[in-house]
Amino acid sequence: MRKLVVVVGLLFCVLLWVSSCSTGRVENGEIPGEELLHEDDALAVEDDETIVVGFAQVGSESDWRLANTQSFENTFTEENGYYLIFEDGQQKQENQIKAVRNFILQEVDYIILDPIVETGWEGVLKEARDAGIPVIVADRQVDVADESLYTCWVGSDFVKEGRRAGEWLADYLGKQGRGREVINIVTLQGTLDSSAQIGRTDGFADVLEEHDNWVMLDRETADFTQAKGQEVMEGFLNRYSDIDVVICENDNMAFGAIDAIQAAGRTCGPDGDMIIISFDAVSAALQAMQNGEINAAFECNPQLGPIVSDIIEKLERGEEVEKVQYVEETYFDTTMNLEELLKERTY
Repeated sequence: MRKLVVVVGLLFCVLLWVSSCSTGRVENGEIPGEELLHEDDALAVEDDETIVVGFAQVGSESDWRLANTQSFENTFTEENGYYLIFEDGQQKQENQIKAVRNFILQEVDYIILDPIVETGWEGVLKEARDAGIPVIVADRQVDVADESLYTCWVGSDFVKEGRRAGEWLADYLGKQGRGREVINIVTLQGTLDSSAQIGRTDGFADVLEEHDNWVMLDRETADFTQAKGQEVMEGFLNRYSDIDVVICENDNMAFGAIDAIQAAGRTCGPDGDMIIISFDAVSAALQAMQNGEINAAFECNPQLGPIVSDIIEKLERGEEVEKVQYVEETYFDTTMNLEELLKERTY
């Protein structure tokens, strides 16, 4: 039976436990305060039609992440037949593991996991499988030996994003007549060991190997945040005087890098002395392209809520779902009509 507000039952249990502990005794075989929870209360929070979903999110580190969270919150609503329990992992895997275990205790119908890093999930995923709760992995991926521990994964082809960025750069440099010039590159990486970081780094590296005149001066993680992006870029500028290209593995790190470049009296963008390539392509990144600060941004589609809802509906009907499901994505650069594109942008 689906439990519409299973949290309520757990909260009552906690209240009963606290009440018992506060008195230090049980009188007449009864726990003081147990009148707070009745059978009628339990029945009142049960609903055979509502699907209870627990969502363990990475955090709120970027504009993309906020748009991703909003997509799930807009989709998994009471009007759509869902009750959503949301947990913010605050960039810590241990918080997410705790959240998943809480979902299991609350007997949710489905668990959505956006894992901070790829490894270290076998134990808690096995607990979910043993409890009979399907786990849908969204956005970032998990690296487990037994893929039956999760139902399916939906998200971006991060390696393809990285390759596409490298191919765009090769074409751009060729059109500028710099195809054989030595090109010095630095990369602001995302959270190390996350799927987005691994895929974008590896994908761009594939193209890098095809160009013996491209030199990767340095790579350093900036954890997908603007503040760390500015800090890391400041370090690059202090160490290297001849940077031609800055690869930022998300938009927020690009914004921080731009702040550092401009504070140092340097320039970037189509008319500057540094090419800026970013990933995610949120509205603010397109606006930065309009301002001549970013050359190109490669889309990472955050609108995963409706896709995951479709997967759950298929599972509810007993249908098979594809193990791996990629979302459609594109890229943007300053040759495009950015004003019109921004009118249509929803995130």
